[in-house]
Amino acid sequence: MTRTATSAPAAPARYLSGSLFHHVFVMAGTGAIGLVAVFAVDLINLFYISLLGEKEIAAAVGFAGVVAFFHTSICIGLMIGITACVARAIGAGHMQDARRMATHSQLIMVAIAAVLGLGTVVVLPALLNALGATGEVARLAQRYLTVTMPSVPLLGIGMATSALLRSVGDARRSMWVTLGAAAVTACLDPLFIFVFGLGLDGAAIVSVIARCVMVGLGAFGVWRVHHMLGPVEWQHFSADARALSAIAAPAVLSNLATPVGAAFVTHSVAQFGPSAVAGQATIDRITPVAFGLIYSLSGAVGPILSQNLGARQFDRVRACMRASLWFMALAVGAAWLLLALLQGLLIRAFSLEGVAAEMVHAFCSWICASFLFAGALFVANAAFNNLGRPLWSTGFNWARATLGTIPFAWWGAQYGPVQVMVGQAAGLVIFGTLAMLTAQWLTRRFGDTH
Repeated sequence: MTRTATSAPAAPARYLSGSLFHHVFVMAGTGAIGLVAVFAVDLINLFYISLLGEKEIAAAVGFAGVVAFFHTSICIGLMIGITACVARAIGAGHMQDARRMATHSQLIMVAIAAVLGLGTVVVLPALLNALGATGEVARLAQRYLTVTMPSVPLLGIGMATSALLRSVGDARRSMWVTLGAAAVTACLDPLFIFVFGLGLDGAAIVSVIARCVMVGLGAFGVWRVHHMLGPVEWQHFSADARALSAIAAPAVLSNLATPVGAAFVTHSVAQFGPSAVAGQATIDRITPVAFGLIYSLSGAVGPILSQNLGARQFDRVRACMRASLWFMALAVGAAWLLLALLQGLLIRAFSLEGVAAEMVHAFCSWICASFLFAGALFVANAAFNNLGRPLWSTGFNWARATLGTIPFAWWGAQYGPVQVMVGQAAGLVIFGTLAMLTAQWLTRRFGDTH
């Protein structure tokens, strides 16, 4: 190879000037497309699986999704750390440090993802039993996860390369890393599930193929286009790992709170039968697709905050927070309107009836409005993670997943699955509000103390 990573020109720090709302819009918009594509793979799988007309299979995919959500959440937390560290080095003009961190972060991601995937396979029966999966549903879920779990390192690499592309401001290529995987899933699922007659096994195989596509697209952008991977420098590896973990570890802990809360909700809903689990599975997959702009905010705002923090432009740090809140409010309103209008189509498309249809109807009509407070929490997380208070993000997320979920969901479980969702939304309102008020206080004081 004639051109090395260290010979490439320095990438510009793109977020130090220009409209912050525009930067948030572009980063959140393209990031949402990429992030939605990750979750769209599961949504597409569930859609084709639902066409088989068996509630047990749909419920099995629901339980499998809760387990997989843990891995995705950990990878997203690592992405936040990678983006913050590399973007901050770029903003400070230290490109050699940025390339070294990019390489080391990839190695760390692969190691952690490998342990996650293989470790989950070993404890699958106990995990599914704890979630409330029994009988045929548990057997099907275990079969699906046994195929997909060993490919978690591929998911990790793909998401890490997407984070690196976002760090240099290449939102478009970052988007295509995961969008390409979703496109492959949409094309291959019908072939493997119906034409080849593999059913649930076919959906699992396609998920693995989609992750291979993520790796290929991401590696091309990071290595061949931006030359972001430098040589491994073992003498700096420990220091880089500590720098990454200072942000990524709290972010991972913060992100794990969401699947923990979701697991408790799934366990609460499971007592109402496979139909209720199928309804919850549908909602769990519709939610990140419909609210992809909201889910992307933590990662999208991070590089903008980090570059301006590295350049010590504290006024723009505060203005970025305001722009993010306006953007979040508009995004939630648009998603709520679309879900309310399309709820009948969604219920028919996923062949839902009875309790499952009732759950989706309630969510699309009014419960989903609580995502205004989820958006506030995600914006606050971005501020905490990138302004030196990552443990605050961890604290608020776990408070929401425990104090804001368990007692409320337990109360709802005394009455029905819809009431479980209502309880979950009530906790989100409380802790989303508290997190945003704290983040605003932090950004107001930040410039005065640095």
